Amino acid sequence: MSENDLDGVWKALSDSTRRSILDLLREGPRTTTEIVEAFPHLTRFGVMKHIDVLREAGLIQTREERRQRINSLNVRPIRQIYERWVGRFEEIWSSQLLRIKEDAEAHTARTEAKKRPHQG
Repeated sequence: MSENDLDGVWKALSDSTRRSILDLLREGPRTTTEIVEAFPHLTRFGVMKHIDVLREAGLIQTREERRQRINSLNVRPIRQIYERWVGRFEEIWSSQLLRIKEDAEAHTARTEAKKRPHQG
């Protein structure tokens, strides 16, 4: 998936209802009717438009089984975003956290050393 292909994924993830649909599908595949029923405050048409956006972004895979559409989560686009945007910064964050830990430990050691009576 190219950088431009990820734009559609970002757009799809920008909506809280679509993220909620993905959360629902993280629990397992659902029929379109089950997804619609999980969002009673929205019309069937509204939920189906959200599903279409998620499908176009590659975040949902849909298969037809008998007379039903079964929707499942496709984590690959999310994984690609993670690798592109989070993974690259993980090393920086880890080294900064390690430095903070070392600074805190050094500060604690200095404070403890000042509290101890000098022997001599």
